[in-house]
Parts: sequence; structure tokens; C-alpha cells
Amino acid sequence: MAKHLLDTVITLAVAPFALVLVAVMAVVLAFDLRGNPFFLQTRIGLHGKPFTMYKLRTMKHAQPGEQPTYPVADFKTYVFSPAGERDPRLTRWGEFARKTSIDELPNLVNVFKGEMSIVGPRPELPEIVAQYPPAYHRRHDVLPGIAGLAQVSGRSDLTYDEIVTYDLAYVDSHSVLTDLHILWRTFLVVLTASGAR
Repeated sequence: MAKHLLDTVITLAVAPFALVLVAVMAVVLAFDLRGNPFFLQTRIGLHGKPFTMYKLRTMKHAQPGEQPTYPVADFKTYVFSPAGERDPRLTRWGEFARKTSIDELPNLVNVFKGEMSIVGPRPELPEIVAQYPPAYHRRHDVLPGIAGLAQVSGRSDLTYDEIVTYDLAYVDSHSVLTDLHILWRTFLVVLTASGAR
């Protein structure tokens, strides 16, 4: 109940500011992408339930015959390797939106709908979750979040296995005070663009 109250208070407090930022960035990205600047994608949420996550699009629209999402052929390589080099599909303004985390502000709609929390493990794609070893599924014992312990502990510099380790640590010990501490660290990480790609 306390976590839900925190989510509600923060969402209502930042919504007007976030709405302006999203509107401005959406216009910029629409010109940059020459298309729809919004991105809807199925992710896995609480107790393994799928939901539609809202984001700003940061990558070029797929051309006819191109793979629209990044294929993960080797799950072990994906898990134990960091993010790697910059994805060539990332646009100039898309890269800025990612570094500043503005692309994730539409996630507030998911928080308002009760599908996400302000703080929690980042929701994952169904095809990745389908390959999880059993221990990883404990990530879904809490609502997924916009900000998370893994994101303030390295972001894209972490391997996926390290991300899950942080996520599970959060599941085991989360509290309102923990969430407030993570939010403060998130502000510092975004301010310095640390570990962003």
C-alpha cells in the first residue's frame, strides 16, 4: 500500500512536467524518424503477465524485409555480455532521449494503469523471458519499474546476468526507503548520463 501511494504521488507530481517533455521530444523524434515517434511493445510484468509498455521510439523504423527487433540468437551470449557498441539504428535524437531517459517517460502511463511501478526491475521481452532459467523468474514477484537498482548500478555497462542479480536483490529487500534511495541515485545517473547507450 505504501509503495502504491508513493507511485501515485510521484506520478501526479511529475506528470505535468513529463507531459511537456514527452510532447516536445515526440515532435523532434517525429522529424528525426520521419514517422511515428511512439513505441508500443509487449513486455512481461507482475507474476509473468504480459502488458503493453509505452515508450518514445529511438530507433529507425524497420524497412521492408528488415528484422524489426534485435534478434537474440544466443541467450548465453546475451546474458553474460554487456550491451556492447552503439546500435546503428539509433538516431541522433533517439540517442539523446536514451541518455536522458526521456524515452521512458511514457512508462508513467503504465504506472498510472497499475502495470508498472516507479521503481522495480525493468520489464523484459516475452521471447527473452521464455529462455529464463527458473531462478530468473523471481524478477516477476514485484511490479516492473521505470527506475531500478540495476540501472543505478551500471546501466548498459552491466551484463544481463549482473542486471538480474541486482533485480533479485531488489525483490528480496525492497522498501519505500529503498525506492527513495534508488530514485535519488537515478537522478544522479541521468544527470551524468552514466552507463547510457
